[in-house]
Amino acid sequence: MVIVDDDPLVRAGLRMMLGGPDGVDVVAEGDDGDTAVELVGRHRPDVVLMDIRMARMDGLAATRAVLETYPSTKVLVLTTFDADDHVVEALRSGARGFVLKDTPPPRLVAAVHEVAAGDHALSPSVTALLVDRVSGAMPAAGDRREDRARLARDRLAVLTERELEVARAVAGGGSNADISRQLYLGVPTVKAHVSSILAKLGLSNRVQVALLVHDAGEGTAS
Repeated sequence: MVIVDDDPLVRAGLRMMLGGPDGVDVVAEGDDGDTAVELVGRHRPDVVLMDIRMARMDGLAATRAVLETYPSTKVLVLTTFDADDHVVEALRSGARGFVLKDTPPPRLVAAVHEVAAGDHALSPSVTALLVDRVSGAMPAAGDRREDRARLARDRLAVLTERELEVARAVAGGGSNADISRQLYLGVPTVKAHVSSILAKLGLSNRVQVALLVHDAGEGTAS
């Protein structure tokens, strides 16, 4: 993987945390977004651990640039919690998840492995909070919101009724295990539904599903 952060001490700490027998092979480090794109082109890593706030090209622009040119690379956003608006934008741009800078080492390693395997590293509780914050920032009324809701409902119309139930549960911040208990489904079945939802809607992560459900005014499963 490649680590991109403008603080050399943070990079050193991350390299140390990610090492070990069950760790991750760090092939390169960069200090800004321009360097990130260059390093991905040179090393073709499975995962980029990308800081948000950096000089010259920030992590948001770098995420878009990396994924436009190297779509098979997975981007895992590295942030502090007060940057949640930026995290949402990164996820909209195709990042596979995010980790906080104070994430315990075992969880950080697990998140990198999850993303490398094609999964998403998203905390259900933080997912719900991010969705609530973005939803609260939207206009309360008006043509723009109505247009957004209509387009979102049209997109969701391709889902089966069961998939729509799962999508609503995702919007509520539920993990696969939570949704399994809530809808009386096996966890593998929930995973299959989530994969189908992402494929049908052309989305890449659970936050994008949650935002679409909220845009449509669908609410969440109870």
